[in-house]
Amino acid sequence: MRSLGNSVNFRDSTQSMAETAPKLQRSLGLFQSTVLNMIDMVGIGPFVTLPIVIGLMGSMFLYAWIAGAVLSLIDAMIWSELGAAYPFAGGSYNFLKEAYGKNGMGKLMSFMYVWQTIIQAPLVAASAAIGFAQYLGYLVHLEPWQQKMISGTVIILITLLLYRKIDSIGKIAVLLWTGVILTMGWVIIGGISHGNFWQPLRSINDDFSWGQLASFAFGQACIKSVYSYLGYYNVCHLGGEIKEPGKNIPRSMFISVIGIAVLYLAMNMSVSSVIPWPEIKALTQTGSKDYLVSLFIERLYGHRAAVVVTIMILWVALASLFALLLGYSRIPYAAAVDGAFFKIFSKLHPTKNFPYVSLLVIAALGFAFSLLFRMSDVISGILAMRIVAQFIAQAAGVILLRRRNGTSKLPYKMPLYPLPIIVAVSIWILLFCCTGIKSITAFGIVFSCGLLVYFIQARINNNWPFNKEIVNS
Repeated sequence: MRSLGNSVNFRDSTQSMAETAPKLQRSLGLFQSTVLNMIDMVGIGPFVTLPIVIGLMGSMFLYAWIAGAVLSLIDAMIWSELGAAYPFAGGSYNFLKEAYGKNGMGKLMSFMYVWQTIIQAPLVAASAAIGFAQYLGYLVHLEPWQQKMISGTVIILITLLLYRKIDSIGKIAVLLWTGVILTMGWVIIGGISHGNFWQPLRSINDDFSWGQLASFAFGQACIKSVYSYLGYYNVCHLGGEIKEPGKNIPRSMFISVIGIAVLYLAMNMSVSSVIPWPEIKALTQTGSKDYLVSLFIERLYGHRAAVVVTIMILWVALASLFALLLGYSRIPYAAAVDGAFFKIFSKLHPTKNFPYVSLLVIAALGFAFSLLFRMSDVISGILAMRIVAQFIAQAAGVILLRRRNGTSKLPYKMPLYPLPIIVAVSIWILLFCCTGIKSITAFGIVFSCGLLVYFIQARINNNWPFNKEIVNS
């Protein structure tokens, strides 16, 4: 691995502690890293949001999925530069700390990221579990309280699967990924064999209007499609467990985004070639939209085949929940090891070497959120929580790091710098505004509480901005 320069050094106290404590192992190669990214990205998201996007966009629905792919590719350039340079557990925690000064404002920025992660990571887990329970409704009628019980049970099950060493987790991920590819492959092949696969592309502009393209409805459609792409950066959270991170982290993200974009577009075209978009739009007014892909397979092959594909989609939801809980559990751990978050999160399992306290806390909150919230509230809340404290903050951080450290030692340099940063930040701001007043208000409350906790903690521990020596250095 190429030299990463002085910008990647941890504090001396952290290094001395690591000499005797259990350590994360670099056991994941390019294939396993990409697999974990892809199963995190797919999940239940595209199956649940497909009819919602069509309901908002009409024949223009493919534009929303293309826009989501473009934004993900641009943002992946930012993540790749940061992830390759700082390949440690925690991802954005390390990026923000280094960019804004690990002895100065970086303490606040990185703390705020971990703080919002403690809220939004369980929201992501809840969305996967809620989607699982919704799709199960095709197989068996569930009352609302029964759906809640199912979603909570799913989170408990995945937590038990993750309670093991990272090398065995990589093998489980490959098995889960196989189910993801088989499921999406069946849906795509079904549409192609029907003989009308290209019709949605030919009719993409049938009800085109510039007004609709620029409307708030388009913003909502993009929120749903962008939500389905989230996870391409999961490899950065696992940076401390990736082999040859300077090469494999960027490659993993770009392969993941391009591969998933092709699968999403093909799946949307396949489904809408069999069930025309006006019919799907009508279904959004009924509960049938919750399992549209099952209805699609039923129309092609009958009820028994639809039962099988529903089981496979449930498998996909479990795979996504597996990957995201794995990645997010490393973030509070990394911050706690660095002395920037509550110490309890720094504990590794004594024999299996994984951050079990962090995993259990995020899983417990995910369990609670799955019982409390609806899918529509969760999706907007996830984006609102991430955009400011993570996506925008670390995009600006790339500029700060380049000015301070130069680019000669970067393992990966984004092309066309700084254009990707300008475009990404502009789109993230637009999407933040489109998440809605409820989500923005919730973000404001969480963010304000985080600021309060940080400044109380900083005052007690004599950290920035209360330590005069640090402020003036």
